[in-house]
Amino acid sequence: MFTGIIETLGEVKNITAEGTNLHFTIQSTISNELKIDQSVAHNGVCLTVVALTEDTHTVTAIQETLEKSNMLYLKVGNKVNLERCMQMNGRLDGHIVQGHVDQTAVCVKRAELDGSWEYRFKYDATNGNVTVEKGSVCINGISLTVVGSEKDEFSVFIIPYTFEHTNLHEVNVGDTVNIEFDIIGKYVARLVNR
Repeated sequence: MFTGIIETLGEVKNITAEGTNLHFTIQSTISNELKIDQSVAHNGVCLTVVALTEDTHTVTAIQETLEKSNMLYLKVGNKVNLERCMQMNGRLDGHIVQGHVDQTAVCVKRAELDGSWEYRFKYDATNGNVTVEKGSVCINGISLTVVGSEKDEFSVFIIPYTFEHTNLHEVNVGDTVNIEFDIIGKYVARLVNR
């Protein structure tokens, strides 16, 4: 369980293939604090730490994960948003995030405003996922509030802190991001469609 509040950025240092799996070695300021078998969200994807060095950790993405996320598009040098799992005695500053990416979306608008940024994303609505105005959505692991919601698109506004301390500053029109829709919204949508 995660909150969508990004702890730090990591940098992809190495990618190796093993069958249909990809192993990602990430360098970050928290890598030296991790342990084998620990769950860490990478761009919102919950992955298990399988190897450690002094300043890197390695995680494995299986084919299912690669098909539903943007992990397949990562290259050496890319930045990833990192968040360790939520502690039960901590505050839930974002919203309930499982680290289970539902699908990807494509950035169709990026506009710098006077002190903030607007991003608009388009996704395949045939999977039954929905957003609601003022509801929560997780983009690359970042808990954000939906501002404009349509059947297959939504907008979010980004404050300077989030822009500077996550990999959203690297997201441009045409780029693919990971989306985890709000868990409560997913249950409501499923009940309504029965």
